[in-house]
Parts: sequence; C-alpha cells; structure tokens
Amino acid sequence: MMENKNIILTGDRPTGPLHIGHYVGSLRKRVELQETGNYQQFVMIADLQALTDNYDNPKKIRENVMEVMLDYLAVGLDPNKTIFLLQSQIPALYQLPMFYSNLVTMARLGRNPTIKNEIKMRKFENNLPVGFMTYPISQAADITAFGAKYVPVGVDQLPMIEQTREIVSTFNRIYKTNILIEPEAILPDKEVCYRFIGTDGNTKMSKSLGNCIYLKDSSETIKKKIMGMYTDPNHLRVEDPGVTENNPVFIYLEAFATDEHFKKYLPEYKNLQELKEHYERGGLGDVKIKKFLNNVMQEILEPIRTRRDEFEKNKEYIFEILEKGTKFSIDYTNCILNKIKEAIGIDYFLNDDFKEEYVHHYKIKSK
Repeated sequence: MMENKNIILTGDRPTGPLHIGHYVGSLRKRVELQETGNYQQFVMIADLQALTDNYDNPKKIRENVMEVMLDYLAVGLDPNKTIFLLQSQIPALYQLPMFYSNLVTMARLGRNPTIKNEIKMRKFENNLPVGFMTYPISQAADITAFGAKYVPVGVDQLPMIEQTREIVSTFNRIYKTNILIEPEAILPDKEVCYRFIGTDGNTKMSKSLGNCIYLKDSSETIKKKIMGMYTDPNHLRVEDPGVTENNPVFIYLEAFATDEHFKKYLPEYKNLQELKEHYERGGLGDVKIKKFLNNVMQEILEPIRTRRDEFEKNKEYIFEILEKGTKFSIDYTNCILNKIKEAIGIDYFLNDDFKEEYVHHYKIKSK
C-alpha cells in the first residue's frame, strides 16, 4: 500500500472543534492532495501535543477527539484514501523524541519563533512546562516516524518543519545513514491563507481568543459572527473611503469568494478587485459587504455542516475508522522505529548481531 507513494503527515490538536482558519490553512489542501491519488496521507489527532498546555485539563482533550474526527470527515477527508490515527496510542512517538532530544540544544529550541510566540500567547514566560518547550522535537518524531516527505501547514509552522529538517540532517550524519527523510512544507495556494486572522482583526484566529467561525457553526451563528466582524474603524459613513488592507472582511473574501459567487450574489461587481476599488474610493457600506460574505460562507459551510450531521448519527463508525487507522499506524511506525534503532545500534533483541558479538567476545576471553 505504501510503496512508491509520497507520504504526507499532518494533524491537529483536539482542543476544540476546527474552524475556517484550519480549513483554509490546511484542511482544504489535504482534501485536494488526497484526491490526486499521488500520495498516501496520514492525518493525526495530536492529543499528546495538546497535553503540553492542557495537562491540567485532559478532559477537554478527550471530549474533542471525536469532534475533530467529525470535522475531518465533514470537509471531505475519505477513510478509503486517508489514514486517521490518534497520536498518544503510537508507541514509536514516545521513543523517538528521546533519541532526537540528544541532537537538539535548549538554545536552539529557544530560538524557534513559533515556540517564542506560543509561550508569549499562553503567558508561559515564568512557568514554562518542559513538554511545551520540546514539542518541536515531538513534531519531528511524528513526521519521521511515518517517513513523511510532505507536511501541509500554515506559515506559522514553517519553523517547526525547519527544525525537523535539522534533526533529520544531524541524525543521518551522525549515524551514517539515509533512513530519515527531510520533509517539505506544503503551504496554502493563497498567501492570504498562510496565517488566517480572527473575526476581531487579531492577527491569528484562535479558539482561546474566541474569534473563530467554526465548521460546525449553525447558519444563524455564522451570520451573527460575520455581521459583527471588525472592519475599518475609520469607515464611519457609507461615503467615506475605506481601507481594505488588513480588513478581515476583505481577507475572508479573498480566501473564499470566487467570480461565480459575485455572479450569484453580487452581480454589480465582476470580481473582488472591483469591490475593493469601490470600497477604497467610498460609497460602499460595510453591511453590504458583510451580507455578501455571509452568502459566500453559507454556501461553502452548509454542505460541510450537513455531512457532519450525517456522520454524527453513526458514532460507532467514526470510532472504528480512528481505531483501525491507529492500529495500522502502530505497525507502520514500528517498522521505521526498528530501522532507526538499528542505525543507532540499540537494536539489541531485534536480530542476532548483539548476541553473536557478545558470545564471540566471551569465547575469545575464555581462551
């Protein structure tokens, strides 16, 4: 099944249902790659990583594992084409971080910009858990345990991919092997989706900041969130010129709206560029733009929500998909783990080499 396949690994932390930031940042690309037939894709529910900053509330993670699975299936990830797994149940993912931790200095971890930003956001400066500081090593273990060549991510995860590449390079050099593969990031097609902003204009859409539109949100909830979105604070009257740069409504339109949407819902404009130009010169109100965005988002999210509702009726099936994929992943990663142990020289009981070396040495000493 895996031969001659380019391996993809990607995943999400089960700290809540997934939102449109996840969708434009990675989920949409995962579905696209899945449908090419050119890749074998593993999608991981990263509950171990979620524990790094939710260690005191594991119930939150446990309650959201199946929520994330439902979102995966709702967006179009297909269990016949994609393998789903639960991170905490894969033994290789516990062992590899121990091996890799010897190849990374604390100073290097501290320079990781993603880690620095996350520490600041979670206010961990004076109370930093070791597990959180070292989770780039855990991510490297995840990627290499599956031999992944490609990792669909948002731009904020690029430092993590770079750190994995460094670990791979160091490992292969020290142990004189080419077992580990240096992964490559796959970014969203549109630059505006690299780091999707929140409805409040915050630089990042985040569950903890409460500025998300969730894939599971009802049509009424979506409309309420869109109509309450932050725009240009100086655009007080319809006739006032407005600013489209860093304006969440226009960022969302750039990520989601197509020319077909304009034909259907706002035919007086051919495309987004015409809409922007009108807003910037004045004479176009925020309410009209938000209503258009709502129509676009409802069209995109309604079928996702409908599929999610249907899958939720068969929870036993969802559980079986995750369990089956996890069991397969255990065997799959163990094969790679054993090769890594062999390269290091700690494959003591995996073959007869260690025994033969010991017995041979003992016989020589006895003569």
